[in-house]
Amino acid sequence: MADGGPVEHGYPHLETVRSAITALYKRLSYDTVHTFDTSVAPADVAFCDQDDLHLGAQRVAREMVRHLRLPDARVIVSFRAMEHAASVELAAGPEYFIELNDRFRHHRRDIGAALAHEVMHVYLHRLGLSFPGTRANEILTDTATTYLGAGWLLLDAYREDGASSQKLGYLTPEEFGYVLAKRALVFGEAPETWFTSAQAYTAYTKGLARARHDGQQPPLTAAGWAGRRRYAKDRRYALDHGTGPRDGGPYAFSRPDAAGPLRVSFACPTCHQRIRLPARGRTRARCALCRTLLDCDT
Repeated sequence: MADGGPVEHGYPHLETVRSAITALYKRLSYDTVHTFDTSVAPADVAFCDQDDLHLGAQRVAREMVRHLRLPDARVIVSFRAMEHAASVELAAGPEYFIELNDRFRHHRRDIGAALAHEVMHVYLHRLGLSFPGTRANEILTDTATTYLGAGWLLLDAYREDGASSQKLGYLTPEEFGYVLAKRALVFGEAPETWFTSAQAYTAYTKGLARARHDGQQPPLTAAGWAGRRRYAKDRRYALDHGTGPRDGGPYAFSRPDAAGPLRVSFACPTCHQRIRLPARGRTRARCALCRTLLDCDT
């Protein structure tokens, strides 16, 4: 939790975020991911100063449990002085104890954001889905919270001006915006209408531009002229030498054997699963993981 301190910006965790989206589709399946096609509604997690602190926190926690379809998970919320925004005790259940930082006693509109992250820890714990290392696992939790419809609250908790700052979660504001935009492109949502923070709106628009950029990389036909020209040059090189001239780009060429056809691999712009196709011109492909239909010129 950045509380008055510097807020990190940019996309330093982008590869872990993309791996987290892939892991969600692999662990949950396309059908289960699409049961989360509606985000948590602002009215369902609204919390004003006139609400009873503990009753209100329990109400919001129950909404998060309902959204994630954890019917037998009873979440008990308490407050105490602590360094982090919140913590959760991940025992076998059926009761889970969440502690929130005392600062939320006076910043109640952000309680939903903190609870969304902690209840997602419960959800992922029950799924048996985790990443090695504390930081990577927290990035997975932030990504899952956002992609499954509750993480817009975490982005909306971001506020920054010349005198103070606040940010919850491990992702940067732009990374939250990126994951939220990836979700919006899949489900046709318009989360920008829910923000109360002007800085959150700006971060979302930056993330949206980055998310759209994923769908404009060759060999996708939506790639721009410069990308298509670079791709054609790299393909000619690969045809002559059997492999591409560049490493670390959005695509890679390979030839399994000397007599076999040249193939190109690239990341699905929706779930980031690697797709491999013969490099032989215009084609349509469907990602086996997220079922996105892709127009390609390989």
